[in-house]
Amino acid sequence: MTTLEAIGPDIARAARAFDPDTVELRRAIHADPEIGLDLPDTQAKITEALTGLGLDITLGRDTTSVVADLDMGKPGPTVLLRGDMDALPLQEDNAVDYKSRHDGRMHACGHDAHVSMLVSAAKLLAGNKGDLTGRVRFMFQPGEEGYGGAEYMIREGVLDGVDRAFAIHVFTNLPDGMIVTRGGAIMASADKFEITIDGRGGHASAPHHALDPIPAAASTITSLHTMVGRSIDATLSGLVTVAHVEAGTTNNVIPPSAYMEGTIRAHDEHTRATLKSNVDRVAQGTAAAHGCTCSTHIEPGYPVTINDTEQAGLVGQVTNALLGEGRYAEMPRPVMGAEDFSYVLQHVPGAMAFLGVCPEGDDYHTTAPNHSNLMRISEKALGDGVALYAAMAMAR
Repeated sequence: MTTLEAIGPDIARAARAFDPDTVELRRAIHADPEIGLDLPDTQAKITEALTGLGLDITLGRDTTSVVADLDMGKPGPTVLLRGDMDALPLQEDNAVDYKSRHDGRMHACGHDAHVSMLVSAAKLLAGNKGDLTGRVRFMFQPGEEGYGGAEYMIREGVLDGVDRAFAIHVFTNLPDGMIVTRGGAIMASADKFEITIDGRGGHASAPHHALDPIPAAASTITSLHTMVGRSIDATLSGLVTVAHVEAGTTNNVIPPSAYMEGTIRAHDEHTRATLKSNVDRVAQGTAAAHGCTCSTHIEPGYPVTINDTEQAGLVGQVTNALLGEGRYAEMPRPVMGAEDFSYVLQHVPGAMAFLGVCPEGDDYHTTAPNHSNLMRISEKALGDGVALYAAMAMAR
């Protein structure tokens, strides 16, 4: 590794030299998106791009992950850099040459950018290994979008010997090239809930002969949303969103049951536990008040993503050294999105940072956000991400 004082604009300029490669790989991955834990084409593109760099490459056993180690040949810490690989089940509606060639699949969260930036960072670091110490581990991870790919890789040993970790996530609703992070909680936990309310079906003209679950479901939805503001400290962050409701088949039949599902989000584990408990309590009580019965199921999801305070501070110092003043800002509050990099940060100190990629000419407040069918990114910012990945590996 090297001292922070040695990190400066030269590294940013060196990263820019890889811009054509970074953009080419990003577009190739964007055109062939893959979903979940089995991403053979993406894995092949990564391994091909890393060939010849002198890296020790290991492919995943249970997933199509890629782990690549760059050993500098001199004692020092091991720094992990992570880039996630998977796309979303979404139809792309952008008219670009590299638009997704597969219906119902799209890189709408920028993971194609993460992979390409991380590959170029590997090239940059490999070309300068004689000046560095320790080891850099490049973690190319499938299955971030709800599949828990990080957990698979942790079980296969990706964190063995790792001293600290760093990840970048691109974000369209930030100014192009702006880098932000914060110490402590930066992203929320994400748990899924399912509720089924059981009544008794009948003719819609004679509800008194049935036990209608739909009014019970409507009251449950209202009560769940009201419960959040009446059960947690107003200075804390938590939410419950009912996002999917199903009941009935036609206009003149009262159905026997109603179903709903949604998400529970929080920025600390106490709030998370409180909301999970209260979802069940409110659903059961509201159903009973309507004479119905109720079953609930809560599926634990990603934990709160918590940055190490020192490592988050290092991001700011490195960004200022690389790109100059005005390119870094500390986030005032965490966001409600969730990330399975949270599992990595449970084991080793590290940080995740957001890189603004608002397309040129757009207002970052209103541009298509991550997870949109119209999401686009500024490829000008990718060189900044390459430089930040490399410098975070180099910095003491």
